[in-house]
Amino acid sequence: MRITVFGANGPTGRHLTGQALAAGHQVVAVTRRPGSLTPRPGLTVAVADATDPAAVAPAIEGADAVLSALGTRFSTSAITTYSASATAITDAMGHHGVKRLLVVSSSIADPEWRPSGAYFFNHVLDPLVNRRLGRTLHEDMRRMEGVIRRTGLDWTFVRPSGLFQHPVVTAYRTAETSADGVFTARTDLAASMLREMDEGRYVRTAMGVITTEVKPSIAKLIWNEGVRKK
Repeated sequence: MRITVFGANGPTGRHLTGQALAAGHQVVAVTRRPGSLTPRPGLTVAVADATDPAAVAPAIEGADAVLSALGTRFSTSAITTYSASATAITDAMGHHGVKRLLVVSSSIADPEWRPSGAYFFNHVLDPLVNRRLGRTLHEDMRRMEGVIRRTGLDWTFVRPSGLFQHPVVTAYRTAETSADGVFTARTDLAASMLREMDEGRYVRTAMGVITTEVKPSIAKLIWNEGVRKK
């Protein structure tokens, strides 16, 4: 299968690209920093700003599916990366007749999401980190989902919980809308996207993804994923 990956040089995109190539897919990796991707068989690098419609369209032409792992840091200013890229990508997909889209969102996009047995997270960390520090980011994720819902594409919102680095894929869990858990390894997030691309269990709905076998340090997770600059 030929797939286009946006955010290919990001922390999730690297796992997604590597796993897709290992599975035998042809990957068009879209990035603004081409030198950060190591040349490999089956990999084509496309230099583009994901919010620029003219730059996005050539990278999507001929694809069987589009996978977006775009992300940005928390900011007190308005964030438009998610919604603007969704508009550019979906318009290009419509133009080229590409139907399948999987895009990384967040469990926070589900207003009912409250992981069970996680009192400190639900009552302290979530209100402070996600609802306050990450407010503008998650607002734009919701706008992104709205843009995509209004299309006729076969989309899936992939909603991880707190993202962290882990070297291997684990026995992750998925669920419709959101999953009951606090953490998601980026390796598991990437693996779940590729599996969903093949199986199509969550077409035109959201798929929650959680990791249960390992747990990261919450302090390091907040620093690495939300605060520390690249």
